[in-house]
Formats: sequence, C-alpha cells, structure tokens
Amino acid sequence: MRDQPDFWAGLLFACAGAAFALGAQAYPLGRAAHMGAGYFPLLLGLCLIGLGLPLAVSACRGGAARRRIARPGWRPLLLVLGSVCLFAASLPLLGVYLSVFLLAFVGSMADPDFDWRVAAAVGAGMTGFVWLVFVRGLGLVFPAGLLGAG
Repeated sequence: MRDQPDFWAGLLFACAGAAFALGAQAYPLGRAAHMGAGYFPLLLGLCLIGLGLPLAVSACRGGAARRRIARPGWRPLLLVLGSVCLFAASLPLLGVYLSVFLLAFVGSMADPDFDWRVAAAVGAGMTGFVWLVFVRGLGLVFPAGLLGAG
C-alpha cells in the first residue's frame, strides 16, 4: 500500500456501500418506474462501491505516490463534533434558527484562520438557507424553542 489516505478512504467507501447495498435487501426494490424502499439505498451502495474499490486498488499500484496518514488535528475535530452536539442540545431551547447559527459559528472556529466576521456571515447564510429551503420551499414548521427564537 503506497498511498495510505486513498487506500483507507476507498476501503471506507466500499464498506459503507456494501452495508447500504446489503441493508437495502431487507426492503422491496421495485423498479425504476416504481421504486421501492430499497431501490435508492441499493443504488447508493453500488455507487459507493464503484467509487471506493478503484480508489483503494489504485492506491496499491506501483505508480501511486507514497503518502502516509497524518496525525489528526484534535482541536478542529473536537470543535466540529462539539458544534453538532451544541446544535442538538440548543435546538429545543433556542429553536432552529439560532441553533443553526451557533452550529455554523462554532464549527467555523475549527479553521486555523478563524475570523468572527466570516463565521457570523457563514452562520447568517446557513440560517437563511434553512429558512429558504425548509420553511419557504418545503413548508416545514419548526418549534420556536423555549426562548421563542425559532
């Protein structure tokens, strides 16, 4: 194995694809015109396998660049995962709009070149996107939260 990141990414894609494809077997597949519940997961799984296997195989060939997996950056990892946990915890209290803003703002802190103005703009943009797609586009209604902010 010459290119470790590509090999492990390809293997991860292929394994996830196999899990989706196998899980889809528990549901009726249907056909393209009348898809069953298992049709899309099966297609998704096959696509992931089709992407992952060639990537993993090419990482083992002689012409592949020699690369090792770098040590993980713990601060960005914890900030991104923490922002998701903060979103889940704040959603019932603050509502969807402030929670999405917090998710984007805290997640932006993972960037080594963090700028609070950019993070605020990303948070505002994400909040606007949620409103546009889910509220205006799909007509979903979100609870306001205990503080009435959503």
